[in-house]
Amino acid sequence: MTTPHQYERVCRFCLPTEPAQARIGAVAGSTIVDLSASGVTSLSSVLEADNPAAAVVAARESATTQHPIADVRLLPPVERQEVWAAGVTYLRSKTARIEESDFSGLAYDRVYEANRPELFFKALAEKVVGPDDGIGIRFDARWNVPEPELALVMNSAGDIVGYTIGNDVSSRDIEGENLLYLPQAKVYDRSCSLGPWIVLGPDESEARTWSITIAIFRAGREVFAGQTSVDQLKRSFSELASYLWRSQSFPHGVVLLTGTGVVPDESFTLAEEDRVLISIEGIGELANTVQTVGKTS
Repeated sequence: MTTPHQYERVCRFCLPTEPAQARIGAVAGSTIVDLSASGVTSLSSVLEADNPAAAVVAARESATTQHPIADVRLLPPVERQEVWAAGVTYLRSKTARIEESDFSGLAYDRVYEANRPELFFKALAEKVVGPDDGIGIRFDARWNVPEPELALVMNSAGDIVGYTIGNDVSSRDIEGENLLYLPQAKVYDRSCSLGPWIVLGPDESEARTWSITIAIFRAGREVFAGQTSVDQLKRSFSELASYLWRSQSFPHGVVLLTGTGVVPDESFTLAEEDRVLISIEGIGELANTVQTVGKTS
């Protein structure tokens, strides 16, 4: 799985000796080019550029410091951006929502066919976890699942400037009990993971050729695997973005998760220490380990 060389990948990272200092880097193979010396001190300065990919190229050409990816800690590729999500955008997601809830099933069937998509707030930037960090499952839920999703990265003007991988961790039993419980099922500590970086350059036609895969390992053994394609997404990227920006502004930009096409059935639920690996062709791999959040006794 590789990213076409003409596309730039930009990340946030820190060094082991400076864990509190976030840096911006350009990813080149297994190496990160540190853009700090080139004057790039924030991710937003790249995303707000007239041509973000060209801005990364220019900064990389004058950079002199590189780090092996294995020697740094990758951070979530967000700073002050809000994270939102779209639901019921894949047929499999609609089916799963109906299966999980006799009470709310009709609403999910209707929203799949409706002109207006389902959109909901997911996380503030400071609550997003990054690669190899712990994703959370609620202590008061019995059916917790990961949701592998393509994430659209938009600047403050509403332009889609890049893509990353998202994991919209969800408590399906809480959501299924009553659709008004959606915020509790979706929005809690460590319920959103993004990374490992942002890919700049591809348009929607290219992104729709990408496959999305997920594998979950428990004690080293694969216990769930699934795959879908971005092309199975019913709504266009521009359609989802336009509804998100209706009567809203995002002065720091926004990240929009586009929905999931891979949903485990009720026989599977995440457990502590599970390892979740999500791959999107054209971007890379996002890996996280599961932990329980909240009261446990």
